[in-house]
Amino acid sequence: MMTIAMVDDNEVNLALYERVVADMEGCAAKTFASSKVALEWLSVNAADLVVVDYRMPEPDGLDMIRRLRSMNGHRDVPIVMLTSAKERETRLAALDLGANDFLAKPVDKVEFQVRVRNLLALRQSQRHLADRAAWLAEEVRRATEQVHARERETIIRLSHLAEYRDDDTAQHTVRMAHYCAVVARNLAFSEQEQELLLLASPLHDIGKVGIPDRILLKPGKLAPQEWEVMKRHTEIGAAILADSTSDILRMAASIALSHHEKFDGSGYPKGLKGEQIPIEGRICAISDVFDALTSKRPYKEAWPVERALRTIDESDGSHFDPRIVRAFKQGFDEIMKLKQRFAG
Repeated sequence: MMTIAMVDDNEVNLALYERVVADMEGCAAKTFASSKVALEWLSVNAADLVVVDYRMPEPDGLDMIRRLRSMNGHRDVPIVMLTSAKERETRLAALDLGANDFLAKPVDKVEFQVRVRNLLALRQSQRHLADRAAWLAEEVRRATEQVHARERETIIRLSHLAEYRDDDTAQHTVRMAHYCAVVARNLAFSEQEQELLLLASPLHDIGKVGIPDRILLKPGKLAPQEWEVMKRHTEIGAAILADSTSDILRMAASIALSHHEKFDGSGYPKGLKGEQIPIEGRICAISDVFDALTSKRPYKEAWPVERALRTIDESDGSHFDPRIVRAFKQGFDEIMKLKQRFAG
């Protein structure tokens, strides 16, 4: 059923319009003798077409069209204005305000029905197009979400590669990724940027797949030549992840290459200094080091948290960006909860 809102301060005219609409199959009239009352009703109800008389107490027909067109949900509703045949300037003003058609008074029943049916058919077509557009938008949203979900799953599985080479990294990648997200939030990263970092950072050590087991799994301290080989995991990881169209993999490549750089320029592989180091690499550096220090590795026992924090304080401004150290400490309580949650 399509609703036609009829507004005229003459009760006799309203009764006539109501009878004319009653003869139109699939249509129902909602009549108003007051334009103010009509506007109040239309502000919370939908009409498929509005017929409004020009000569009414405030607001008059023109003002009613103006107000109606400013209401959400009524910008495209067809509006017919009732005027006398001589009111040409009024008709032009009504067109300018958004009226779609006119009917001369006194209203002819057949002309009324034909014009109203045409406008209602147009309204129905508009609705079908809007519904189709909404359906297509929803299909695109679902398809995009499926692509993103598959991308996230692929990246998570890719991050497990290093775990098969080094058992101690299994939960390390999960913990440090969540630490990174906490630090990013405290640096006012957007939710989208936080999620990007959460998904990209577990790939920071993917390059370790290219390091021989005799070095990667060595229980003691590495010899200088072995250490040089180990340092190559940053460049290997960046090469594995390079040139992707994925935002996640592009960030992961940046992190893989830069997470062992130091704020004072003494890190590797490029010896970058300060803000030359990508911010995602600086965030990952502190998260990676804290978790590595407080976790058991083939070459060391887990350090107490207090000792790890002292080391971070001592490295503030040398190894770590001071701003990121502050963000890390700001989220320290949450980081400790995450450390407990993903223990193992």
